[in-house]
Amino acid sequence: MKTFAAALLSLSLLATLPSVAVAGNADTPSKAKASAKANLPQTRKTRSVVVRKAAPAVPAVPTFGQAAGLHSVDDPLALKSSVAYVLDQDTNEVLFSKNPQAVLPIASITKLMTALVVVEAGLSLDEKLTVTQDDVDTEKFTRSRLAVGTTLSRGDMLHLALMASENRAAHALGRHYPGGLEAFVAAMNARAQSLGMADTHYVEPTGLSSRNQSSAADLAKLVAVTSQVPLLRDLSTSREARVALGKRLVQFRSTNGLLSNPLWDIGLQKTGFINEAGKCLVMQARMAGRQLIMVFLDSSGKASRIADAERMRKWLSTQVEGTVPEAKL
Repeated sequence: MKTFAAALLSLSLLATLPSVAVAGNADTPSKAKASAKANLPQTRKTRSVVVRKAAPAVPAVPTFGQAAGLHSVDDPLALKSSVAYVLDQDTNEVLFSKNPQAVLPIASITKLMTALVVVEAGLSLDEKLTVTQDDVDTEKFTRSRLAVGTTLSRGDMLHLALMASENRAAHALGRHYPGGLEAFVAAMNARAQSLGMADTHYVEPTGLSSRNQSSAADLAKLVAVTSQVPLLRDLSTSREARVALGKRLVQFRSTNGLLSNPLWDIGLQKTGFINEAGKCLVMQARMAGRQLIMVFLDSSGKASRIADAERMRKWLSTQVEGTVPEAKL
């Protein structure tokens, strides 16, 4: 009787739990097995139960663009990017424009200015630079394949920063600038000002800080200038590279899958992402008979910036060459 009462008490307790998984009881036994088991002597061995509680809902942190309501602006292509801008580089004709003056974090698009300042400074690309603890990300705590102590040429660091968006490489480039990191950031802002990028401000060379901000119209000016530098064109559109890290050859790949798409003729590109910025992409590409600059900022979704670029390519390809109508929002 005591055993029977204890069993009833256990059943009543289990019935009050919202969701219970009994360890070792995933399958339902057959009637024969259940009958045989009922005839075995019962023990007081405690059976473990796992109560599965629903994880507390963690609200997604909105991007700066989402917080500003930029995603509520509709456009004819139903883009996932809250900011989009397409410019004919030869005529300065704006072919598509959505929130072009919105000032937002630009993530690793920053590295285009980093690369431009390095190249224009005329620093030796063969000089060896060493990654130190100072180059470790203490802002977002991102990982890197460049361990502290890694030594590469400035040219290799530049390649990895543009192609693979290597943050430690970009930071090392800034730190090894004459006068150090502070002088480098000052040079970045001075160059932006000289290009008429009035809505642009940099605080560091990687893009990990959300305080690195710009607008689509400003970034189009940066792409126009960097696309005139053959080295930056080559490095940014490189699909992959093997780099000697100590005794190992390590494969690095581009962060932009469009480079492998034969439908695209890309002259320069850079991707970017931090939570505050969303997915970002800038490119110079030849399309519909035109040399175009394309900017996509604050795109929501894993592959959304690539999908937006494809939507734009298809839209432009439907237009008569040289007579693409302007779309402004």
